[in-house]
Amino acid sequence: MNRNWLASWEALLGMILVVVVLINVQLSSNYFTTGNLINVFQLSIEKIIVALIMAFIIINGEIDLSVASIMGLSACTFAWLYREGTSAELSIVLAIGAGGLCGLFNGFWVSMMGLPSLAVTLAGLIGYRGLARVMLEDESITNFPKWFNDFGQRDFIGAFPAALLIFFILFILFAVVLHYSSFGRYVYIIGNNKEAAIYSGVKVRRIKWTLLTLSGLISGMAGVLYAARLGTIRANAAEGFELDVITMVLLGGVSIFGGTGTLVGVGLSILVVLNIRNGMSLANYPGNIQTSVVGVLLILSVLIPNMAFDVRQFLNRRKYAQQTVEERSVARQTNVQT
Repeated sequence: MNRNWLASWEALLGMILVVVVLINVQLSSNYFTTGNLINVFQLSIEKIIVALIMAFIIINGEIDLSVASIMGLSACTFAWLYREGTSAELSIVLAIGAGGLCGLFNGFWVSMMGLPSLAVTLAGLIGYRGLARVMLEDESITNFPKWFNDFGQRDFIGAFPAALLIFFILFILFAVVLHYSSFGRYVYIIGNNKEAAIYSGVKVRRIKWTLLTLSGLISGMAGVLYAARLGTIRANAAEGFELDVITMVLLGGVSIFGGTGTLVGVGLSILVVLNIRNGMSLANYPGNIQTSVVGVLLILSVLIPNMAFDVRQFLNRRKYAQQTVEERSVARQTNVQT
């Protein structure tokens, strides 16, 4: 998948976004209100933050299915520590650190032991969620400090909540790193051909371990933001969020096989998914139907690029065959003339 295809994919996402917005406008006169537009982001802010680091991981040829469980574990760690008497500030640091340790653990098995990230992070999805349930069981912890709840629930600058500002800052930072730094180039190189990257002297293990550790840290931070936004935490916090996160990345043009994709495409995909969910909420569709639609988008985001690749391969082979026939015809005519 070359850059021209990616550009056309991004253009397609832009057109889809326009159509979705027009439909939402018809569904509700409140769609273009400031409150609703902020809610489009705020209700899924933790997912879109994690989607940024997930883009790096999938471009690198790996996947992290444990991000939602790490978010839940970090949120539960914060809640449990605070309930046990630890200060809120220290609880935040330790909760994010717990997410980082989960990512570090995932990275060890993937980068150093050579295990497939699909298997390792699937085990993490189950294991980290289990730790959260052991920690809180069936309890619901609330009564967090007012400043902590305000950070997640009140506007920080103007009409913007703090988590949304964090997302914009991370988006710009990650875009610069991915597209304009040597680290970003290495991420693409490894995703395209891991063996070639190794022979070229790229520190493949270090980069994979770094990415998975960052995934844990970002997921841990998202878990703390989730706790601040809700003001209450149970062991099932952020359950199922990985579906939306992976859908946003793949729908953005990032190949499931690694090596291609842009953060601009992921940004457009985030807008598409969030606006689809918002429109369905305005139309009073239940959450199960919304999740089903996201699941369909996930299938299409994998199926359509692969079908497009097959079509291009077929057209290229047909073009090559026609050129070969023409060249042979010219050669025969030349031989006859001589």
